[in-house]
This record gives sequence, C-alpha cells and structure tokens, in this order.
Amino acid sequence: EALISLMAEPLAEGLVVNVGGTEEITINELALMVKEMADSDSEIEHIPYEKAYGPGFEDMMRRCPDIKRIKKLIGFEPKIDLRGIIQSVIDYYKE
Repeated sequence: EALISLMAEPLAEGLVVNVGGTEEITINELALMVKEMADSDSEIEHIPYEKAYGPGFEDMMRRCPDIKRIKKLIGFEPKIDLRGIIQSVIDYYKE
C-alpha cells in the first residue's frame, strides 16, 4: 500500500523514503528473532564489517527507521509490526 501511494504522490518523486516501523533493533537481535520464529537450528555467524562490505564501511549498531517523510507525504502509519513481517516472509518461503 505504501509503495503504491508513494508512486501516486508527485512530491515523492526522486526522494528516498523509509517504509517501516519505528521499532529499534540490533542486527543480532533481528537474527535471533528470525532464527527463533523460523524454528531454525542455523548458527548465527558474526563477521567483521570489513569482510562483509569492504574496507572503510561504517554502520550503526542499532537501527530505527525515520518515517517522518512518509508520514508527511502520504500519512503513512505502520500496520504490521516487525514480527508480523518476518512471519509473512517465513510463511511465503514455506509454501
């Protein structure tokens, strides 16, 4: 819904817009959540950013999307929380 609404909004043209919730989470917490919800016995491997992305890459330890822009453009409010989104992806790949 959000992407379709953004496509119809002329003021959104050319802008970078975050679509998501406002739940703050670390990458490790996210990996643990996915592993638990998928009932996976996979190991979580921690690798240095340089190995994954190359030298000089910088990242934040925690992530929380800023959705002020999408709220202003189309009145967006998250309808599905992170756990719900993860569950829908798991369900899709199990089919």
